[in-house]
Amino acid sequence: MRAITFDVSVPRYLLGKTLGPFTDLAVFGPPSGVRLREVPEPSLPGPRWARLEVILCGICGSDIGNLTFESSPALEPFASFPAVLGHEILARVIEVGPAVMRVRPGDRVVIDPILSCVVRGYPEDSVCRSCEHGLPGTCERAGEEGPLQLDGRPLARGLTMGYHRDLPGGWAERIIAHESQLHPVSDALDDRVAVLTEPLSVGVHAVLRAPPAATDTVLVIGSGPIALGTIWALRALGFTGRIVAQAKRKHEAELAQALGADEAVAPGAEARDALMGTGASAYMPLIGPEVYAGGGFTYVFDCVGSAETLDQALRFASPRGRIALLGCAGHLRGLDLTFLWARELTVIGFLAYGVEEWRGERVHTFEVTQRLLLEGASPVGGSVASMVTEIFPLSHYRDALAAAAHRARSGAIKVLLSPR
Repeated sequence: MRAITFDVSVPRYLLGKTLGPFTDLAVFGPPSGVRLREVPEPSLPGPRWARLEVILCGICGSDIGNLTFESSPALEPFASFPAVLGHEILARVIEVGPAVMRVRPGDRVVIDPILSCVVRGYPEDSVCRSCEHGLPGTCERAGEEGPLQLDGRPLARGLTMGYHRDLPGGWAERIIAHESQLHPVSDALDDRVAVLTEPLSVGVHAVLRAPPAATDTVLVIGSGPIALGTIWALRALGFTGRIVAQAKRKHEAELAQALGADEAVAPGAEARDALMGTGASAYMPLIGPEVYAGGGFTYVFDCVGSAETLDQALRFASPRGRIALLGCAGHLRGLDLTFLWARELTVIGFLAYGVEEWRGERVHTFEVTQRLLLEGASPVGGSVASMVTEIFPLSHYRDALAAAAHRARSGAIKVLLSPR
């Protein structure tokens, strides 16, 4: 089958770090570790596994960060290469093992790409603490080979499909997945909406785990799918307070407001004016940038995770405010943490999704997200689908990656790949 693979090596890392800022060829082109090629399909490793054909798969900001080697290498032990990329997957079931009960051939599904202890082959009565609580995003066995045998060898290490040597991600024609990873999709959801289940669920997970109070004033930093999905999640889950979205470009700001933001501001002077509007006062120290006291945003969602945005979050947060970090922040040089302790701030990070307590049930985040989409709990009309701005065939993957990586030039928000 055709698939886009990524392999990591020291020479490719050095090439990407030195030439990547100047040319895409170093990170997406022939000299890089990214290839469209024929790869063998893995066999179904057990009776609870299924084979699927990919309908659509998203390109995530974390994919771009890893391909350009801008992400921290700290999580490298929890991946294995070469890997078929892609973890935002909408697919159709084409084959099921004899013990699969949740789906049948022909069903459309979205896939939780996280590899739990059960997916790795551990019995359900011996899973790690995270998996026991339904939160495999922090599975404690991600760095180990699993007991599951795949084509005669132990399952390789890895936290998620898309960065796993043995389990192809969604930038491929076909994949395999464990039954526990499969979530059926209602016929009422269009493909362009259904494929957004995974990125939307990141925001839903954060809002459910640390919900804002009705009196909070919220700042959402970022204009990509995670930030826009967080705005949607806030409104869909019933938050009625004020939301200010910080977005770089006009069409992103308009979509943020369509998804529920009360105001959209650009980074810099407009964002500062919004902060002043909360009652903050500005002061200039002898050395360094402007600082503030009074007012501030009581809840800040940083959906970028750069040194600049986290610094802004720390400065813009009110005393005893909360900062939710959804961006894939890594090694942030020169970050001043003064306001973390000086204002008694709380910073909490969120990864992925899992089992949630919602409306008296224990239900997976993907199910919550789909129910909210079907209920129309957020007054957004077709705005969620508007997040999808580009769809490319696998053969045009370099154009797709360039569009996702250079959003200021392309105008893209969510870029998808379609094997068909």
